[in-house]
Amino acid sequence: MSAADTTTAKTPPPPRPTPSSGARGGTAPGGGRAPRDRRPKLSGATPWALLAPCLLVLIAVLGYPMARLVTLSFQQFGQSQLWGFKDAQWVGLANFKAVLTDSMFWAVVLRTIVFAAGAVILTMVIGMLLALLLQRVSGWVKTLINIALVASWGMPIIVATTVFKWLFDSDYGVLNAVLSKLPGVHLVGHNWFASGPQGLAVIMLLVIWGAVPFVVITLSAGLTQVPKELEEAARLDGSGAWGVFRYVTLPILKPIIVMLTTLSVIWDMGVFPQVFVMRGGHPEDQFQLLTTWSYKQAFQVNDYSQGSAIALITVLLMLGVVAVYMRQMLKIGEVE
Repeated sequence: MSAADTTTAKTPPPPRPTPSSGARGGTAPGGGRAPRDRRPKLSGATPWALLAPCLLVLIAVLGYPMARLVTLSFQQFGQSQLWGFKDAQWVGLANFKAVLTDSMFWAVVLRTIVFAAGAVILTMVIGMLLALLLQRVSGWVKTLINIALVASWGMPIIVATTVFKWLFDSDYGVLNAVLSKLPGVHLVGHNWFASGPQGLAVIMLLVIWGAVPFVVITLSAGLTQVPKELEEAARLDGSGAWGVFRYVTLPILKPIIVMLTTLSVIWDMGVFPQVFVMRGGHPEDQFQLLTTWSYKQAFQVNDYSQGSAIALITVLLMLGVVAVYMRQMLKIGEVE
C-alpha cells in the first residue's frame, strides 16, 4: 500500500448537514441553500392593535349596559326610582341574598339547567346524524337539504314560534289531528301546555328545530376534513362503522364539537322569546326560565334591582361555561 493510499484511507468523511442547519438557511440535505423563513414576525403590540377596533366596538355596545346592570344589582331601584320620585339607595348584597334565599329561584335554576342540557344533547345528536347522512346522499339531495336547513335557520324566531304554537294548538293544532289518526291514540283537544313538562318539551323542540341547521352545516364542513385514508385503514383493520366513527371521525371533530356544544349551552340558557311568545307574554311559574324570571321580576313586579341581580347571576353562569370551553380548547391546542 502506498503512502497516498494510506492518507486517503485515514481522511475522515465530511460532516453531514443537519436538518436544523437547513431550517436556519444553511445547506439543504439535497445540496444548495435551503430557503429562508420569510414570514413576517408580529411584535407583541401588533395583535392588540389589530384587535383594538373590535374591542372598542364591544366596549361601546356592551360596556354601558353591563356596568348599569351591575350597578342596579347593588341598589334598591323600583318604579319610584325609575320616575325620579326617590333616589336609588345602595343596599350592598341584599338583592343577591333575597334572590339566593328564594326557593322559587332555585327551582328556576334547576329547570333552566335541565332544559338547556336536554336541548343541547338532542341538538348535537340530531345534528351529527344529519351531518353523517349528508355525506352519503347524492349531490342534488344534499343541495335540497342544505337549502331547507338554511331556510329554517334564517326564519325569524317570532315566526317559528307562531308556527309551533299553531301546530300544537289544542283546538286547531295539526299535530293533534294527525296523531289521533293512529290506532289507539286520542289527542283531539289535548292541551300540551296544561303541564310544565309537556309544555317545556314543546318549547325544547322549537329550540332544537332552530339550532340543528347551524350544527349540521358546521359538522358537515368538518367531516370534509376527515382523511379518507384513515377511514379505509380502520376498515382494513376490522373496524365497523361505529369503530371508524369513534376512533377516527370523532377525535378529528372534537374541537368543532366542543365549540358547538359550548355555544349551544350559552344560547339555550339564554332562551327568552320562545317561552315568552309561546305563553302569550305571561309565562306561568312552571314555564319560567332564568331569562323570563329576570324579566318578570324587573318589568312585571317592577323590582329592577332584583331582576338585575338575577340577570347578573345568569351572566356569571354563562361565563363559567365559557371558561370550561376555553380550557378545553387550550387542552386541544396543547395536544396538537
